[in-house]
Amino acid sequence: MKQVIDVIATELLEAERTRLPIAPITERYAELDVTDAYEIQLEVTRRKLAEGRTVIGKKVGLTSVAMQKMLGVDEPDYGHLLDDMRVEDGDTVDTSEMLRPRVEAEIGFVLNQDLVGPNVTYLDVLMATKYLVPTIEIIDSRIADWKIKLIDTVADNGSSAKVVVGKKISAIDGIDIGSVGMSFYKNDELIATGAGAAALGHPAHAVAWLANKLHEFGIQLKAGELILPGALSAAVNVEPGDNIVAQFGSLGSVSVKFK
Repeated sequence: MKQVIDVIATELLEAERTRLPIAPITERYAELDVTDAYEIQLEVTRRKLAEGRTVIGKKVGLTSVAMQKMLGVDEPDYGHLLDDMRVEDGDTVDTSEMLRPRVEAEIGFVLNQDLVGPNVTYLDVLMATKYLVPTIEIIDSRIADWKIKLIDTVADNGSSAKVVVGKKISAIDGIDIGSVGMSFYKNDELIATGAGAAALGHPAHAVAWLANKLHEFGIQLKAGELILPGALSAAVNVEPGDNIVAQFGSLGSVSVKFK
């Protein structure tokens, strides 16, 4: 299995470098389970760290019931956020650097203390949160035509590509995060709305799930890390020329352009 993990990790890294997708992993390696898929993700991450990149946070995916049903699973998944994935608010992203990008709006959590599983609770997350920040996650798949099952997306780092981080930071005190509304615009047209509760009923539940899931692999959430707890609406396709804005009421807004 170690040899298979190494082969697939190499394929995924090459696909990201060349922008040439690979055939679905699940169609070629029926013996893989979800734990194997996480080991592939971790191997890809280890190789990137060896090249000098650093982890700046984590992301949770598949937090909506609809997405879980679509992939036939009953829990979320996660991926790593690295320093070269960060995009500043209002910047322009080159779509030629990706394969078939999509965007999602999320309420980002920045931690002021470590969160170590396996018994992290919703309240632990709230107490460990330094501030909230509006974000847009740019997702992408190194798997051809987004033909993914759970094992495919887990191995592929949760289909992560980049994260756009808003400028406004908000203390968590006095904010009902589950009720925070989100309006998503593409080229000035409202294309989706959502609320914090879309992420497992409350984004803090998603962060707690993540901390506990990471414990299975000897990983913990670190103070200073940015945690994306899941999308507040369906993902939106983007193309060159598109301008995306996500507004989160009192939490502020974040935008990104594509070329």
